[in-house]
Amino acid sequence: MANEFYALLGRMRYITRWGLMRNSFSENIQEHSHQVAVLAHALALIRRDILGLPGPDPDRCAVAALYHDASEILTGDLPTPIKYDNPDIKAAYKQLERVAGNKLLDMLPPALRPSYEHLVLEDDPQVTPIVKAADKLSAHIKCIEEQKTGNTEFDSAASQTWKAMKEMAMPELDWFLDNCLAAFSCNLDQLRS
Repeated sequence: MANEFYALLGRMRYITRWGLMRNSFSENIQEHSHQVAVLAHALALIRRDILGLPGPDPDRCAVAALYHDASEILTGDLPTPIKYDNPDIKAAYKQLERVAGNKLLDMLPPALRPSYEHLVLEDDPQVTPIVKAADKLSAHIKCIEEQKTGNTEFDSAASQTWKAMKEMAMPELDWFLDNCLAAFSCNLDQLRS
């Protein structure tokens, strides 16, 4: 049978992130992918429209971000401390993600596969850095939101994601961190005033 791709994408909402952490509220990969798409679009726009730098199309970045965790429909979300514990596990998991991505692509009508291939396999060299930065930023925002509830479980993750973002040395990400990130610590009344 073919054409199960879209039905499987709908199951992204059943795959929970941050499985090893005590969460004040859960987050699934569908919610996460939406936020990463919004952030990737913003980062690409900041790069182009505020910083005046060349870069990938913001719309392409947003679409790629929607699919950046699609392989996790088949693999589940492997927690970061395990995924990056050693180079062998990291390489094996990258290979597993690629196999899962190709399995998903095989579920599309053949005429559509080329349009999805770079999105699901995350191999567009211009778009991938923006999506990775947005993915890390989304993780950091999750840490901030958990810390706002008093959940200290996310303190180390917040430090690690901050360090990783700064090491990316991406001017559009730095601009976002300097100009937009503080608002994520505000409550609704503070955001509206």
